Amino acid sequence: MTRFVFVTGGVVSSLGKGIASASLGAILEARGLKVSLVKLDPYINVDPGTMSPFQHGEVFVTHDGAETDLDLGHYERYVRYTATRNSNFTTGRIYEQVIAKERRGDYLGATVQVIPHITDEIKRCIQLGAGDVDVCMVEIGGTVGDIESLPFLEAIRQMGVELGRSNCAFIHLTLVPIVGGGEIKTKPTQHSVKELRGIGIQPDVLLCRSRDELPIEQRRKIALFTNVEERAVISAVDSDDIYKIPLLLHQEGLDDIIVAKFGLNAKPTDLAEWRAVIAAKQAPEATVNIAMVGKYVQIKDSYISLNEALTHAGLKTRTRVNVHYIESTDIESSGADCLAGMDAILVPGGFGHRGVEGKIQAVQYARENGIPYLGICLGMQVACIEYARNVLHLADANSTEFNPTSVDPIIALITEWQDRAGARLTRSAQSDLGGTMRLGSQEALIQADTLARRVYGRDAVSERHRHRFEFNNTYLDAMTAAGFKFSAFSKDGLVEIIELPSHRWFMAVQFHPEFTSTPRDGHPLFSGFVRAARDYRASQLPQAASA
Repeated sequence: MTRFVFVTGGVVSSLGKGIASASLGAILEARGLKVSLVKLDPYINVDPGTMSPFQHGEVFVTHDGAETDLDLGHYERYVRYTATRNSNFTTGRIYEQVIAKERRGDYLGATVQVIPHITDEIKRCIQLGAGDVDVCMVEIGGTVGDIESLPFLEAIRQMGVELGRSNCAFIHLTLVPIVGGGEIKTKPTQHSVKELRGIGIQPDVLLCRSRDELPIEQRRKIALFTNVEERAVISAVDSDDIYKIPLLLHQEGLDDIIVAKFGLNAKPTDLAEWRAVIAAKQAPEATVNIAMVGKYVQIKDSYISLNEALTHAGLKTRTRVNVHYIESTDIESSGADCLAGMDAILVPGGFGHRGVEGKIQAVQYARENGIPYLGICLGMQVACIEYARNVLHLADANSTEFNPTSVDPIIALITEWQDRAGARLTRSAQSDLGGTMRLGSQEALIQADTLARRVYGRDAVSERHRHRFEFNNTYLDAMTAAGFKFSAFSKDGLVEIIELPSHRWFMAVQFHPEFTSTPRDGHPLFSGFVRAARDYRASQLPQAASA
């Protein structure tokens, strides 16, 4: 049967429950166990798809098209498993499903209550997301003591009783602050565990986040006051590299504790791949500076998968990648001179008109100065708009997302440019935005003799999408005649990849390749982009080639 490891957090939020869960999953996987991960989020939104990146950070898209919490990105980067829409449940989704059952009469007229109906639905969803694996890691968002988290905590308490404590482990992540003249304070951890025990959950393991390694004296004190074994009071020290954390937790014996508790027959831990990742990061052979021109750069979590994908490309090419975050609205007000000295330019995705003109200026700067360019989602769309404006001289070229009355809607909803009869262009003032949202993995067919084919080394790839607006195919011929290259299409003819054959390295994609990049495997598109940045740097500053 599947065993469950429940990960909770206390004292303060954002201590790293997601990375801790993923890291333990990676260690257990390295011992030959099959692992899955589930995230439970206490907010009432059904999913994070409509939440502001400034509040919630990145929306991670699963292969089956679910908009989910960014922690699922950590899960897929650390563990060789593929998350699904059943890997992330929110309070909103749980209540939505319970209310739907009540409306259908599934409860036979009973009064629907938090216990047992909500908690039963939570338990059902956990089992659904776990699948048929040896160990399922279940992360509960929020902090113990929050009113929003109580139904989830009650549900996992019940699972501990129903499945037996030999099949369920509870890990509690807390903060051990250092105050004053370096004094270590254990009281916050004691209070957090007291709160957890007050709702019926006794933790098996404490992960104690701290700046420095926790001395044995403090470990003993915490163990005494929390009723946790001393060896299970684990020092989770701050790390300069998140990919070291599986190694650090293994050194602390966390996997041995979990394997012993469950009585699993697991092989010795083999973390050779993770040691290779760390070794590659510590021994770069070159350095590149990449400008990321975005709309949410104040919050780095908004682009966390992109940041990690560039890091992974650096690992695969032995390159130190320095990312310079540039707010696109700053380019609008001050010009693109801030991009001078960059070895490559990346324009990521986004929604809404704010900052779009700055992104278009960044594309123009990259194109006219021969700087390697990579566009992701909106980054492809603004590349099309820029070329139409400045090469085809279609001054009003735009997306109907930003200008619904554009004379030349280079980017538009499908319903705005394609009708069933195949007419050249149809415009609808009232378009159903949701009807054209493309989500999840879809296949792109790559043309021969293109940069895309050389980068991927294949004639078809499956990548994840998250967008509504598409390139307007009625402009295909005009753009092609002007030197623009459409190098990949979906099976139904939608543009997936564009490039400029006359440029050193210029490519943009409609999908989000960052979602499938991992530290052990990387991603060919980002590796190719970083190599292009290295080549450009070498051509501009020969002495920097070995910097």
